[in-house]
Amino acid sequence: MDRKGIERLVALMAIATSVFAIVGPGAGREREAVAQTDPSGPDLVLIVLDDGRRELLRYMPNVRRHLIRKGIEFTNGYVVNPVCCPSRASILTGLYSHSTGVYTNRRPDGGFDAFRDGSTIATWLHAAGYRTALIGKYLNQYGPDAYVPPGWDRWFATFRNGGYFDYAAVSDGEAMHFGEDRGDYGTRVLASEAVSFIRETAASDPLFLYLTPHAPHEPATPERRDRDSFAGLPAWRPPSYDERDLSDKPAHMQDQPTLDARQRAEIDAFRIRQIQALQSVDRMVGRVVRALRETGRLDDTLLVFTSDNGMLWGEHRLFGKSEIYEEAVGVPFVVRYDPMIEEARSDEHLVLNIDFAPTLAELAGVEPEEVEGRSLLPLLRGSGERWRHAFLIEHMGKHERSTPTFCAIHTARYVLVRFATGEEELYDLVRDPSQMTNRVGRRGFHSIGRDLRSDLRGLCDPEPPGFSF
Repeated sequence: MDRKGIERLVALMAIATSVFAIVGPGAGREREAVAQTDPSGPDLVLIVLDDGRRELLRYMPNVRRHLIRKGIEFTNGYVVNPVCCPSRASILTGLYSHSTGVYTNRRPDGGFDAFRDGSTIATWLHAAGYRTALIGKYLNQYGPDAYVPPGWDRWFATFRNGGYFDYAAVSDGEAMHFGEDRGDYGTRVLASEAVSFIRETAASDPLFLYLTPHAPHEPATPERRDRDSFAGLPAWRPPSYDERDLSDKPAHMQDQPTLDARQRAEIDAFRIRQIQALQSVDRMVGRVVRALRETGRLDDTLLVFTSDNGMLWGEHRLFGKSEIYEEAVGVPFVVRYDPMIEEARSDEHLVLNIDFAPTLAELAGVEPEEVEGRSLLPLLRGSGERWRHAFLIEHMGKHERSTPTFCAIHTARYVLVRFATGEEELYDLVRDPSQMTNRVGRRGFHSIGRDLRSDLRGLCDPEPPGFSF
């Protein structure tokens, strides 16, 4: 048997294992048969941007029209690790990085090779009779060996060169390449694949579409029709932009030089390109909603729009992610589900990327073996159920010059982060939403810091590699 055959056999065995874990021993055969022959549950669409921060929603008219104005915009949506691959592993499993084992984008502590794909939202839903599709980016370092993970009925995973032009794809186990022509533009291709999946799925089958464009990740290449748009936007200059005084921050922050004219121009240009690149994503959302409506599915479809992490545009002298600051850990977080959401509203509850998997599982009527997130259904119903007041953010530093490994506790008001170096940052997001003043050791914050530190010890267990209190 060749490698591809072995991989497919392993995938089938993993699906079988996943089914057993979901339905339990003994009654498993009967429950599985019922799920496969008489599936029920709403259709599920999860759209995940790549490096898309909250502020970008204002530039997406279709997202605003079809999702925000008909659903819930969660204004306190967060990721539990502000890096692409760890965040995506958490989305697929409902687990923190300390449980997935995926801390970084690359081996040995992250990337595609570190992810255990035998039990994911795809395997759970597939076992429950759903038609499942991944269309877009999967995990960092995926490809080009044409492997298709278990649980996916349709697999169209794109990778290499940012996924805009001159990129590769694996389509149901077959390698493909896309060039520089207008029709090769990545987001357009993904939109067509998503619409085809919706239209080709039998009306009697519930579907799960995991749609993951590469936009607006760098290089944030816009479609040609959008390259001259938004050029007149004012420059982004919030209070923390190129922060003047970093003396109260950890050493790795104090080492950050102020932004020079070239860096300012590059960040400004990148922000505009991100907005431009998202116009294709916005049109894709419109096409997906239209396909759901025309196939009679929209009225019973849960649609989620989010990102794998945020992005800093010069705040605190930073350009990128991997930090504890709100611009990196906060993400757009929009849910539309007409059967439960009677009117559009905003919601301030603390919601996380590890909440998606248990939410989809509950709607599909399956019980995953283990999740650390919570189903969002009580919040969608507006039931007033008690909710989390704090959560963990964890990160593993990749090398000496990167952000050090850390654990952080985040509440609705405070953020306390402790680095592997022993340094700490504490911010009061009510008094100081721009996170300019580190409150560690300051008058009036001793007891707050002590209590948060105690809670963090309980949350940060197990600790990331290389970290200890």
